[in-house]
Amino acid sequence: MDEATPNTPSLPVEWPPTAIPGQPTAPPPAADPEGVEVLDLLRDAIRRYVVMPSDEALTATTLWAAATHLQTVWQHAPRLAVVGPAKRCGKSRLLEVLIEAVHEPLITVNASAAAIFRSIGEGNPPTLLVDEVDTIFGSAKVAEKNEEMRGLLNAGHQRNRPTLRVTGPNHEVVKFDTFAMAALAGIGDLPDTIMDRSVVIRMRRRAETEKVSAWRYGRDDLTVRELRTRLAAWLASVREKALALEPKMPVEDRAADTWAPLISVADLAGGHWPVLARTACTAMTDYEAGRDEDGGLKIRILADIRRAFASEGDQPAIRTGRLLEILNADPEAPWAEHSPNGLTPRGLQILLQDYGIKSANRRFPGGHQAKGFTRAQFTDAWTRYCPPEATATLPVEPGA
Repeated sequence: MDEATPNTPSLPVEWPPTAIPGQPTAPPPAADPEGVEVLDLLRDAIRRYVVMPSDEALTATTLWAAATHLQTVWQHAPRLAVVGPAKRCGKSRLLEVLIEAVHEPLITVNASAAAIFRSIGEGNPPTLLVDEVDTIFGSAKVAEKNEEMRGLLNAGHQRNRPTLRVTGPNHEVVKFDTFAMAALAGIGDLPDTIMDRSVVIRMRRRAETEKVSAWRYGRDDLTVRELRTRLAAWLASVREKALALEPKMPVEDRAADTWAPLISVADLAGGHWPVLARTACTAMTDYEAGRDEDGGLKIRILADIRRAFASEGDQPAIRTGRLLEILNADPEAPWAEHSPNGLTPRGLQILLQDYGIKSANRRFPGGHQAKGFTRAQFTDAWTRYCPPEATATLPVEPGA
């Protein structure tokens, strides 16, 4: 697991976030005193009980919690991926605080997809909070058994993506809504498709010098619930304004879809929140893009296989067993920890199946036959998905 985001704020994004040539600069949104105050109080409450990895992560979490109170307005329901490299990183504590702050919390551990989509219902959906999500997606083998849950979480990111089920004695087809905001906490990253739809909070274990207040039910939860009541009342009062809002986004495509509800809440509050929100959006999406510059595990495997072929002299074919030996032996690659036995033939096949690449019986030098891959199977995928390998340039001696 890479290090968490730096615990220092990035330089703020200056207003306006998007310059439009030929048009006058738009003034920043006017401050809504109640909105600014209640968001400030919620941010302070989260910081009181949880050590967040950065100021940007704290801002994003605050705005995400607030956005749950306007789910009927949003076109997309961003996921909050609360992940960390190990136990005792504050993931569950953050969920405890969020339970008291979000709209209609529905907390669960290791629930089935059927139970969840039957709990969402129509109209104003609950906010899903799933702890110990690594028990659902923690390894390739476990994740494969929970493809229905992954599909539900992917579909529920966008409005009007229902799931269909046959129910009742008459075997009627029933449509179940999937749209709902969700916070997912666990050890390690979630599947790529969920991370791509998430505001990612990379938690880390609290240092001895970092102090937080103890969280006590019957005392602290009541304080945060009061903020929830104020949040809900304020956001209900600006709902019509939110429906007409088209915030200027500092990012594009799916990142813009995911962050739009958070940026919108910030713009509804005004004051310092629009700049805080866009600073967080830019810093956190840039950080995730840097972590995932190879496109996730399915592209990382292509790049590492290319290096494996190169280490074998770019032979026309390689045995599956030898390929796995090379991949699992790389201490900087994730393959040795892909499962209790490292990356297996089955795990490798799952990673490559979207590219249409499969192992087959092949004849190798010496007349031996074994499962393996040819280099030619990968050339098209390497061209499409992997940047060219950097080539070291030898220094030219003077006078050469």
